[in-house]
Amino acid sequence: MEQEVTKIFGLRAILEAINSGQEIEKVYIQKEIQGTLAKALQHSINENKIPFSFVPVEKLNMLSKSQNHQGAVAKTSAISFVDLDEVLTKIMETKTSPVFLLLDQITDVRNLGAILRTAECTGVDAVIVPTHGNAPINADAIKTSAGAAFKLSICKVHHVLDAVHQLKALDIQIVSVTEKTDTLIYDIDFTKATAIVIGSEEKGISNSVLKNSDHRGKLPLLGSIASLNVSVACGAALYEMVRQKA
Repeated sequence: MEQEVTKIFGLRAILEAINSGQEIEKVYIQKEIQGTLAKALQHSINENKIPFSFVPVEKLNMLSKSQNHQGAVAKTSAISFVDLDEVLTKIMETKTSPVFLLLDQITDVRNLGAILRTAECTGVDAVIVPTHGNAPINADAIKTSAGAAFKLSICKVHHVLDAVHQLKALDIQIVSVTEKTDTLIYDIDFTKATAIVIGSEEKGISNSVLKNSDHRGKLPLLGSIASLNVSVACGAALYEMVRQKA
């Protein structure tokens, strides 16, 4: 699933790439650039939490190598995504109790990388992320994943809730890891076909996804800190799944 890092030139081209859900690693924008398109691009960058820098035109000229950059250059991700429908068809034909991991707007790239590493180590069949609001799978995420990002089937969907409905239609149980329950994850049957949902660092799992979950499970917290790091919580849930299937 590895592909060469490429570049996109031009304000409109970069804006359209972002709006279409293409993974953007970083955007370089000419200092003091003005105009409607520049403002629209800046808004989209901020909304999607894409890393960017304001740079002198000389930097853009160097990045573009004679291309007409029109004041902006973007580097795309080194990861190529796979179609969810195709992945589901293949996995459901070959496995009786597959495991999916749904990431509901994980915002920190290192948390994302750590989660991908654990997912690969625990045999997750596919990772599903939203088109917008999730941390980019950029160089930092890939490095933290220790290369696991290249080994996993990673799917993008417009809304995590859409994936939830699609998975439930295939009799895959949805298990949300959340503190908003009295049930421990150890009391949930992970030997069935399962999709584990992990929420964002600040907001957790969205209410709509929680409402459509088959189970909610929490991890016991015996100290005074109210929550675990999201990648640690994800790892604990995935290894409980591994323990039950052993």
